[in-house]
Amino acid sequence: MAFRKFAPRKKFCRFCANKDIDLDYKNVELLKDFITDRGKIIARRITGTCAKHQRKLTGEIKKSRQMALLYYTATHSSQVHKRTI
Repeated sequence: MAFRKFAPRKKFCRFCANKDIDLDYKNVELLKDFITDRGKIIARRITGTCAKHQRKLTGEIKKSRQMALLYYTATHSSQVHKRTI
């Protein structure tokens, strides 16, 4: 019985592969792919983005948070209901 070892797929930078994607703080739908539901920025080793685009992405996420287009934490999200006791 031969068991095959799990081989993960090669990660690639989505911004290097497709030059048409505009990395901008106003593009909230794109930026939401790179933050968790708790509001943390996902590391580049997980997303596969290159270092150059990860730095730009982090800056754009922070700008978007400052302009109140994205939330900082999960408690600021409208989807989370606070418990009142």
